[in-house]
Amino acid sequence: MTDYRVKHANARVDFERPLSFSFDGKSYTGYAGDTLASALLANGVRMIGRSFKYGRPRGIVGAGPEEPNALTQVETGALTIPNLKATQVELYDQLIARRTTGYPTLEFDLKSFCGPFARFMPAGFYYKTFQNQKLWPRFEHIIRQAAGYGSAPEEADSESYNHRTSHAQVVIVGGGACGLLAALDAGRAGLDVVLLDEQNELGGWLLSSPNTVIGGESAAAWLKAIIGELQSLANVKVMTRTSAFALHDMNLIMAVEQLQDHLPLKDRDEATPRQRLHRIRAERILLAAGAIERPLVFGNNDLPGILTASALTTYLNRYGVAVGKRVLLQTSNDYAYQGACDLARAGCSVVLADTRMQPNTTWEQRAHAVGVDVRPGCGIAVAHGARAVKGAQLVKLDGNRNAVAGQGASFECDALGSSGGLSPTVHLYCHDGGRPYWDESKLAFVAPATGRAAVGIYCAGAITGTFGLQAALTEAEKVTAALIASFGKEPAAETRSLETDEPEATPARRIFRVPDGKPEGHGKKAFVDFQNDVSAADIHLAVRENYRSIEHIKRYTALGFGTDQGKLSNVNGFAIAADALGKSIPEVGTTTYRPAYTPVTFGTLAGANEGETFEPRRTTAMHASHVARGAVFEDVGQWLRPQYFLHRGEDQDAAVRRECLAARRGVGIMDASTLGKIDLQGKDVREFLNRVYANAWTQLAPGKCRYGLMLDENGMVMDDGVTACVADDHFLMTTTTGGAARVLTWLENWHQTEWPELDVYMTSVTDHWATAAVVGPKSREVLAKVCTDIDLSPSAFKFMDWREGTVAGVPARVFRISFSGELAFEVNVDASYGRHVWEALMAAGDEFGITPYGTDAMHVLRAEKGFIIVGQDTDGSQTPFDLDMAWAVSMKKPFSFIGKRSFTRSDTAAPNRKQLVGLLTDDPTVVLAEGAQIIEQPDVTPPVAMLGHVTSSYFSAELGRSIAMAVVRDGINRRGDDGRSAGRDTLFAYAGGKTHKVKLVSPVFVDPKGERQNG
Repeated sequence: MTDYRVKHANARVDFERPLSFSFDGKSYTGYAGDTLASALLANGVRMIGRSFKYGRPRGIVGAGPEEPNALTQVETGALTIPNLKATQVELYDQLIARRTTGYPTLEFDLKSFCGPFARFMPAGFYYKTFQNQKLWPRFEHIIRQAAGYGSAPEEADSESYNHRTSHAQVVIVGGGACGLLAALDAGRAGLDVVLLDEQNELGGWLLSSPNTVIGGESAAAWLKAIIGELQSLANVKVMTRTSAFALHDMNLIMAVEQLQDHLPLKDRDEATPRQRLHRIRAERILLAAGAIERPLVFGNNDLPGILTASALTTYLNRYGVAVGKRVLLQTSNDYAYQGACDLARAGCSVVLADTRMQPNTTWEQRAHAVGVDVRPGCGIAVAHGARAVKGAQLVKLDGNRNAVAGQGASFECDALGSSGGLSPTVHLYCHDGGRPYWDESKLAFVAPATGRAAVGIYCAGAITGTFGLQAALTEAEKVTAALIASFGKEPAAETRSLETDEPEATPARRIFRVPDGKPEGHGKKAFVDFQNDVSAADIHLAVRENYRSIEHIKRYTALGFGTDQGKLSNVNGFAIAADALGKSIPEVGTTTYRPAYTPVTFGTLAGANEGETFEPRRTTAMHASHVARGAVFEDVGQWLRPQYFLHRGEDQDAAVRRECLAARRGVGIMDASTLGKIDLQGKDVREFLNRVYANAWTQLAPGKCRYGLMLDENGMVMDDGVTACVADDHFLMTTTTGGAARVLTWLENWHQTEWPELDVYMTSVTDHWATAAVVGPKSREVLAKVCTDIDLSPSAFKFMDWREGTVAGVPARVFRISFSGELAFEVNVDASYGRHVWEALMAAGDEFGITPYGTDAMHVLRAEKGFIIVGQDTDGSQTPFDLDMAWAVSMKKPFSFIGKRSFTRSDTAAPNRKQLVGLLTDDPTVVLAEGAQIIEQPDVTPPVAMLGHVTSSYFSAELGRSIAMAVVRDGINRRGDDGRSAGRDTLFAYAGGKTHKVKLVSPVFVDPKGERQNG
């Protein structure tokens, strides 16, 4: 042994390849094959963090995904990754890592001053202390700063990620002994097999127990042979460094493959993703995920240098690291003995406290033979030390109950290991609805040995509670044979031995919390959940606070909330809660296992779906023309739309007023291409429209258009638009810009699930058409200059008609519809000709002063006419009647339409609902804030009844004053323009500390008779 390194032939590190790395600014040396955790331990680093609540020193506990303490920040700048577990970070040359806790330094942490006051900060402390709403804001920042782990990157991620979707006949999760055997048998049977394992190499626990004998040969030799054959099978795909983190319905496995995380930064390929997200749909899944050793709970069990017994064994046998030279182990089972013997052979002084009165005879003899001091009937009451474990006090245990029978010996040690049994890794099994059951003989929640074969999910090995290696291999062979048979195939005939050299097991002692002879909470803190500082006393407190459900106890104490998701702590927590409640563990049950099994980066989840790949920036065919004319753009439903067009010397307000006046008094032009367009065809299309719209469509003739309101099941307006009849079996529907995709999905959903008998086909054609709306008193004259084959006269081409013809030599559909209330024509052409037609219209309108206008002017123009914008003047709680649009509802249709039944609900038919009205301020220069609350009186002393709110508010250049729209309780009857208000038409709008007097009027401010649009 050299310091903490034990160089032996079975170690999986390459001692000929030293690597340099740094941790917290200090330089260290490790070897290829190390993890960051094993390299730190080899260099004598014990304390690597501080605890969540009390700032207690914390060290490495485990050797894999169960690690709760060793959360590190790896690399810097754009490449930094927070909260990686040191146990899962493969060491590479020049790796930079630092702690994620400890402020201002790891050695001097301000939270550590909370330690002496821990009794005043039990579970529920924050809930109770900061109930006062005035108190919480003062401390929130401090608490969040103290509680945080790691730092999110502040620079854009410079690495790439992608996704891959695939199918397989069989997916096997877990590359340990059982998973390897299953993959080999399934592969030999000719099945398409994918084997997933989260580690950098296959072997599972056998990598930590290389001298175990299987079939007469060492585990190392057995692994080499089986892996070699697997690699020769073309139908077997082996994926290491790939963690299956979720199992969803219909056998969908989600897995993340680390492609470059193990490489030095200088060796990473920019063309290769850092990680890849796999979606694998499998016909059959075999879960061979193994089990995780849980520790026993005892006083001061969180000191650095205290690990699980299996972690001590792994670091020694796999990584060539003896965590300590004087090692104290305690166990309730047989599993710690192999590690104790291996540590003793490596030159460590080893004491093993076995809580059982009669340990396994064979193991005890083997331990004595290599110099291990075995102490039957003893447990560790409390560990000693400050920033690292220095020793421990044993107690003698009662043979009949978990109580102290007498004082035990005291030992000095620099490493302490603990084994409280195995917890099967049932997480994936539970993700899609499976539930584990408590097996008292195994002292574990296990997956059924039968799995859920009916839906193609099989389980084998430690996940079912079959902890013995030989028994597990036999089970895997049997389960795999059943899986192969389900495909109508037979396993390849072969005679092989699965016999191992493991002794016959002796039952474990049923113990989770090692007693110290004191009432819970009166001795040294005994931690259950290391990451969240949850102690055994906290669980007892939760029960005393009358929490009875384990889900409530979990939330009250934060048990299992951390990045480890309770892999070490949950079973101990369930058992301690059961003891406090006076119930059995099955009665207490488990908390819910949810994805992800291990943390997954946002980059991997997003893959290539970032920036414009995630949110495409869509532009219309006329975009270049808008840019050339000084358009300022805004995002509307992924589209870049001109918001306004700036002239020299103008600000936004001046530009909008100029554009509005041009449309009202001369001619304006707007790019309306972004409106959603859905082409509907089929012999039942009229009936379909009758059902999805509130108004009737049976009599609409070809060449005609109609405005429609689309309602949800509650009778509330969800979208609106104009639909044109192209032929008796062909209609073109328009939707709001932002609602196009949602409306198409809505229509498809109703057609496919409720009315599949209707002969209707629908296709989005939004991108197919470019639309220019020519608006204003001079619009007919402008269009006439470029369109000679359509009679544009008022008698021949009426409002809400449409015609086919040519515009600027391009085939076009021209609609006489208006969202401004002015005479208007919407010219629709193939998008390929959009810019050509736009420029032709601009040239034709030059003599009339044609003015392009944007969405800001569009909003003002439509508000002047009282036209709604769904989502702005509605919020999902307005019916057509609330909007004073009963004319758009037909209650006489033979088949009900969506939302009709909801009109009869008491709330929907209530007389005091919020209704759409217009508002005029007393001061015409005041433009109300959108969202301003409508109140009865100017006094805003609480409580104040809110009658409604302002939905749209603008300055109208046409009227020379401000206008607004609002939804107000009983607003229609309050309006002062129809004699029904009875003096109730005067209210107040409040926002930003100011109150303005307003009068309720009709929302139609310009041309209330519609003479302009019909002209």
